[in-house]
Amino acid sequence: MADAQHGALDKVFGLLGIVLGIFALIGVLSRGIDWYLETLASNTQQVIDVNLIPLLRRGAVALIYGIGGLLILDLLGISISPLIAGLGLGGLAVALAIQPTLANLFAGTYVMTEGVISPGDYIELENGITGYVVEVGWRSTRIRNWKNNLVVVPNNKFAETIITNYAQPTPSVNVWFKCGVSYDSDLYRVETVCNEVMDEVLESSEHAVKEYGKYFGFDSFGDSNVIFWLFVQAKDRWGSFVVQTELMQKLHQRLKFEGITINYPMRTLQFPKEWGPEAMQARPGVRTASRVNGRGTLRRGRRRRARDVYVPHDDGNPGGDGPRPSPV
Repeated sequence: MADAQHGALDKVFGLLGIVLGIFALIGVLSRGIDWYLETLASNTQQVIDVNLIPLLRRGAVALIYGIGGLLILDLLGISISPLIAGLGLGGLAVALAIQPTLANLFAGTYVMTEGVISPGDYIELENGITGYVVEVGWRSTRIRNWKNNLVVVPNNKFAETIITNYAQPTPSVNVWFKCGVSYDSDLYRVETVCNEVMDEVLESSEHAVKEYGKYFGFDSFGDSNVIFWLFVQAKDRWGSFVVQTELMQKLHQRLKFEGITINYPMRTLQFPKEWGPEAMQARPGVRTASRVNGRGTLRRGRRRRARDVYVPHDDGNPGGDGPRPSPV
């Protein structure tokens, strides 16, 4: 009797120790996570702190409870070996069943910890999707495009695509555009005018980065103009549109004031002499049409297609193989 009571007491104290140990570990884990969020979270990325830490806390708590449950069953004399084997097979089956979800989960972890994108960044994907990042979740990443529509991209595809982040490494965006002037223009004067226009924009626009400076250069000889480019920097992507608009407006106004011409696209075609109007008029079958605005045009005469004409015979029957009227 004494041995049975002693064994029962051992089990009770063992169970009590396991339960207390479980709660103690969970309390230490929670205090450690809270300490991290209060002291070290300000030095890390917010998306990791908001999404990753709660998931790690839930996973650690579930693991502690699971190990504690197995120890309690073993202390009560229940064999846990078949249970562990069953959990292994069951876990494998579940993992195969939710493979896409797990792929998105691990890809979401990669996207969050990589720190490539953050909410509010303007990005462009390889397939042409563009917009502002709204949220980076465990299963998908949400993007708001220019039409104010929400685009949901699964994380497993998001982690494998090529991403252009216009907010990294700095929010500043370079503004670069081309223009052209007539071949009769003084290129040295054109360079002076462009530099003065860029100086004016850098001084007056609140979206331009004055410290970055300005750059100018001639690019090539085009079909109608001598092509050149202007290069400045804006504070952010939205400001780049404002800066480029101001540059184009002021440059157009200044070139017009200076008398510098921007030609329309045009081409000069040179034909051999045998293709001229006189040579074409001398060809057989080509005659001059009526003059329009004092200019004569050439056109080739066309033959009319012959028609079949049925001539009635004296008896009133049409010729050919047509049907004859029946006698009365």
